[in-house]
Amino acid sequence: MNKTEKSALVAELAENLGRARIAVVSEYQGLTAGESDEMRRKLRAVRGEFRVAKNTLVRLAIKDTGFAALDGHLGGPVGLILSYADPVELAKTVNSLKDLGAKFKVRGGVLDGKPLSADEINALAELPPREVIFAQLLGLLQAPATRLARLLNEPGSALARLVDAAGRKAGAAAGA
Repeated sequence: MNKTEKSALVAELAENLGRARIAVVSEYQGLTAGESDEMRRKLRAVRGEFRVAKNTLVRLAIKDTGFAALDGHLGGPVGLILSYADPVELAKTVNSLKDLGAKFKVRGGVLDGKPLSADEINALAELPPREVIFAQLLGLLQAPATRLARLLNEPGSALARLVDAAGRKAGAAAGA
């Protein structure tokens, strides 16, 4: 690879990192071509990609970016996983690649400028889907309004129950 190809690769990586929401560094030793293709297919399904480049070129691409914390995870044969969409979906996909065993390991990553350990990426993968989180948030936001409606409705309900009980008592007394 000559100098112009290297600089083009660094520029492409820097451009991809500029669009990415999350980046994960992983080890990938011993993957067969089929396993590698399957991994890349799964990552593309969640708008992610797997890039392999020399560590020095990746260091140049992440320099002075929000992904500079990845530098500590580089060394040896590593791959860079980038996602341009939902970071939770990427974390779930990466977590599902654990069935490859020792051939694939997550070293760490960066999400919105914050460094993540491998354990934090696993915790991110265990979050519920985005729609469920929004539904839970909506429920939390509606709870005070629901309680207020019940509180305002309670005096009228209590009066209706009192009138009903008085009517039943009068009906029972008239029938006896």
